[in-house]
Amino acid sequence: MKKGRVFSGARPTGRQHLGNYLGAIKNYVALQDEYECIYCIVDLHALTTLDTTEDLRQNTYEMALDWLAAGIRPEETIVFVQSHVPQVTELHTILSMVTPLGKLTDLPTFKEKVRMQPHNVNYGLVGYPVLMAADITLYKANVVPVGLDQASHLEFTRETVRSFNYRYKTNVLIEPEMKITEVPKVIGTDGQQKMSKSLNNHIELAATPEETLQRVMTMVTDPQRQRRSDPGRPEVCNVFSFHKVFSSTEEVQMVDTECRRAGIGCVDCKKLMARNLNAHLEPFRQRRAEYAANADYVQDVLRDGKQRASVIAEQTMKEVRAAVGLP
Repeated sequence: MKKGRVFSGARPTGRQHLGNYLGAIKNYVALQDEYECIYCIVDLHALTTLDTTEDLRQNTYEMALDWLAAGIRPEETIVFVQSHVPQVTELHTILSMVTPLGKLTDLPTFKEKVRMQPHNVNYGLVGYPVLMAADITLYKANVVPVGLDQASHLEFTRETVRSFNYRYKTNVLIEPEMKITEVPKVIGTDGQQKMSKSLNNHIELAATPEETLQRVMTMVTDPQRQRRSDPGRPEVCNVFSFHKVFSSTEEVQMVDTECRRAGIGCVDCKKLMARNLNAHLEPFRQRRAEYAANADYVQDVLRDGKQRASVIAEQTMKEVRAAVGLP
């Protein structure tokens, strides 16, 4: 028996990188063992920050391909594209009627987005949390996995549910519970900022072994280790943080010891990490190539996900319309 229904979504950013995998996708795969899962590629959300949409469809396809290759099981998990189920925009509109504007503009995430894109502060950006609340409540998810940095958004959803149910004297919408997950901050190849495609400090999951090696060799290590003979400090080296994920316990201990006494250089350390990373990603890349070779497979998965999600969505909206008094 499953513990409940999980909903989570991610904006389509194209081919996924290690930060996406360690921060979200790996957790998506694991949750399938305990929960009924619904995973959504939130393309409408993406419109709030995009200046152009010419790559949106391809990015959606690439993200779905990576999710499936990583281990999302569409025979039991619903995988679909947000805009394919238009009931979410209807619920978004209805929920906006019980949402004070001041609450939206006071959210730290909104203020941060305004700082990041002062040239594009659009209505959708302000209403982003309302659309997110519609995503979650439309599918009656009772569990939502979030990192601590996202907790305020989910609390907003919980408050929105309470406001809706109170105003319309109903219990149609479910107040979701937070499932706080460990979301590691994956530092990029620059050794300073969070891994991001926009910063070009990322390592793609679907890169070739040669491309992966090239990216790893550019990684910043201990800035105080200027020469091969200088002792290193693994605790401040970003390459070592990846060793702890992708290398064996014995290799991690060896690198820790030898780096501190200058018994291993940064070049050899990086080559070892790249080798282990490529070995870890090889099954993923094989599955991805197989799915990509079947041009219709991903589209079939998304089409099936749309149909299954639509059944849940329309039933919820029937209950919502009745509670509100809409004909």
